[in-house]
Amino acid sequence: MKLETFALERWMTTWETVVSFDIAESGIYPLSTAELFGLLPEDQAAAAQDELLNIRLGYTEARGTERLRGALAETYEQVSPDDILVATGAIEANFLLFTSLLERGDHVVAVYPAYQQLHSVARAIGCEVTPWTISQRDNQFAFDIDALERLVRKDTRLIVVNTPHNPTGAILSQADLERIYGIAEEANAYVLCDEAYRWLDMPGGEPLAAPMRNLGPRAISVGTVSKPFGLPGLRIGWIAATEEIASACWSTRDYTSLSPAGLSDYLATIALRNRDALIARNHEIVRNNLETADVWFAEHADLAAWDRPRGGLLALVRYAAANPSSEVADLLAKDYSVMLAPGSAFGYESHLRIGVGQRPDIFAEGLRRAAICLRSLSAEGN
Repeated sequence: MKLETFALERWMTTWETVVSFDIAESGIYPLSTAELFGLLPEDQAAAAQDELLNIRLGYTEARGTERLRGALAETYEQVSPDDILVATGAIEANFLLFTSLLERGDHVVAVYPAYQQLHSVARAIGCEVTPWTISQRDNQFAFDIDALERLVRKDTRLIVVNTPHNPTGAILSQADLERIYGIAEEANAYVLCDEAYRWLDMPGGEPLAAPMRNLGPRAISVGTVSKPFGLPGLRIGWIAATEEIASACWSTRDYTSLSPAGLSDYLATIALRNRDALIARNHEIVRNNLETADVWFAEHADLAAWDRPRGGLLALVRYAAANPSSEVADLLAKDYSVMLAPGSAFGYESHLRIGVGQRPDIFAEGLRRAAICLRSLSAEGN
């Protein structure tokens, strides 16, 4: 299996430790360990810290501890800890599913654009991958379920969806998910729903649909603590599927990371148990950044426009300058210390990906600097 270069990750690695104003950040502003323990009552926090410091640094349960798998199972309907496999981030969870469920020659329908992994791994396996392209209606990105239905064939093995969507911020409704599940059931296919942005609804916006896994045995949900809880450094993701699929992925995992880190497993459990407080934190950060962005786009309408995200943290910015997005993104990073990801990494030229989960003061300064850069480029083009 030969994997193609992961364009976005290579670009991000070039700049993410260099720039001061990362407003392409795909997750919510990360927590410190102290802030995570601060979610607990004082007596519980002291006991939890003591327990953490006394964890032996050996291998942990390969599937993830029953404590963590139990906490995760409780967030779904009719899912047991044995239906959960803890992985090293959602990226490993997706990889395990692709390599466990698919064989050369299988037909896959995958949402496009998307995080590159969602179509690249299947192609590397030798599958025929048909893109299900996000459409634009009334200046807003949206999923076209009628188009998906036309793409699914009798030999389709897997349908890959992502909601809230990276990079457009589009969402699938509960009715949409139920219809997609019905399409998959009729084709005898599975549905893999990448739910990395679960729990990240827009403050005051429409509620997000329930997890795909709730709909039946052909539904698979992938989750992570990285994006919604601000804990990407823990490298904890998971698969919620049938016990049979979770077990197959577990067997594959014996050849990759073997087991999650014990300290990460412990801290992720604390986050899951206190997710209401984390969701409230998310809403405050996102609300502040959306207000800043709304003012910025109104003031700089001649330079850029965006489709405000309906869920998750990400959106695409259309800029007026004629320069390629990779050139604009590199210029922003190199000369202005601002990170906005190139739309070309997702197949959207003349766009930049923005995230609204960054610390509000960093987000505001990043936008201020981006305006200077874009105005300079527009002046050069005139």
